[in-house]
Amino acid sequence: MRVLVVEDEAKMAGLIRKGLRQEGMAADIAKEGEDALWMAGSTEYDAIVLDLMLPGIDGFEVCRRLRDDGVWSPILMLTARDGVPDRVAGLDAGADDYLVKPFSYAELLARLRALARRTNGERPPELRVGDLRLDPARHQVWRRDEEIELSAKEFAVLEVFMRRPGEVLSRFQLLEHAWDYEYANRSNIVDSYVRLLRRKIDAPFGVESIQTIRGAGYRLRENGGRR
Repeated sequence: MRVLVVEDEAKMAGLIRKGLRQEGMAADIAKEGEDALWMAGSTEYDAIVLDLMLPGIDGFEVCRRLRDDGVWSPILMLTARDGVPDRVAGLDAGADDYLVKPFSYAELLARLRALARRTNGERPPELRVGDLRLDPARHQVWRRDEEIELSAKEFAVLEVFMRRPGEVLSRFQLLEHAWDYEYANRSNIVDSYVRLLRRKIDAPFGVESIQTIRGAGYRLRENGGRR
C-alpha cells in the first residue's frame, strides 16, 4: 500500500511516514498543496492523507482540484478543526474520511485500511485468495492453517497481489504500490521480493501461486496455484 502524506509540519509528516513504513507501507511526503497535485497526478496512490491547513492552496482546494483532475485515490483529511461545517466542507470537496488532530495513530491506520477495502470493492478485513489468507490489521499471513512469517516489505508486496488476484501486475505497478520514490528506479528489487515470497508462501506447500507472465510481470493465481 502506497500513501501520499500531504503535511507541511515536518515533525508530524516524519512521524506519520515513519509509522507507515514500520507497517510495511510506502509513504511519500508533499509539504505544499501544489506538490500534492503533481505527485498524485503522476503516481497511483492507494490513499492520500491530506492536512487541511497548508501553505498556498489549502486542503479543501487540493481535494477539489484532485477530483476535477480525475484523481480518485481515497482521501483522508486531517485537521485541527473539530467543527461540523469544516467536516462537511471537506467531505463535499471530495474527501472520503476525516480525522481530527490530535489523533490516535492506531485510528489513522484503521481508517486507511478501511479506505483501501472500500476502494477495492468492499473487500472484507481479511483477504483470501485460494487457501492463502492475509490480515492487514494484524500483519499475519496463513496458507491453509499454517502461519507464515514475512518481513514488513514481503507482507506489503503480497498485499498488493492479494488486493488484485488474477490480475497481471507489471514490475512498475508493484513498485508503485509497495515502494516510495526512494526506490522508483530499482525494478530489480521487485524480482528479488517475488523470489523471497515464493520460497515462503509457495515452495513449502507444493504450490505455484505467483506466476511469471513473460514480458508483462506477475500474477497471483486465484485458484491457489496448486501443482
